[in-house]
Amino acid sequence: MRIGELSQRTGTPRRLLRYYEEQGLIAAVRAPNGYREYDERFVDRVLQIRGLLDAGLPTRIIKQILPCLDKPQTIYFPDATPEMLATLRNERDRMTERIRCLTRNRDAIGEYLDAVLAYDSTEERPPRPVGQEQSG
Repeated sequence: MRIGELSQRTGTPRRLLRYYEEQGLIAAVRAPNGYREYDERFVDRVLQIRGLLDAGLPTRIIKQILPCLDKPQTIYFPDATPEMLATLRNERDRMTERIRCLTRNRDAIGEYLDAVLAYDSTEERPPRPVGQEQSG
């Protein structure tokens, strides 16, 4: 697929896709007419890259961990510096905490929706708290 289609399917500007290519995160082959052609697998790859960037990882570390996302995996352990490992641990822990927070918020919204739907489906309305007047 051409860069425009990859851009559309991933919601990623073309300029950013070119940057990912410059950084070695994705690769295109050049068609005889000079257009970039991307393999279908790069749709998921670009979405993964964007997620990792949103999580705060720099492209140099993303480049090192991208092989973990491939099947079969080809991981190059000599590239794992102590700094990179510490950064990855911190990012993993930060993501875990964010997931906990998002889960709590999702559950709270679900409970609220359940309560509202249960309230709307009852014929008798529970009494309003003191101080709230009914309009109408």
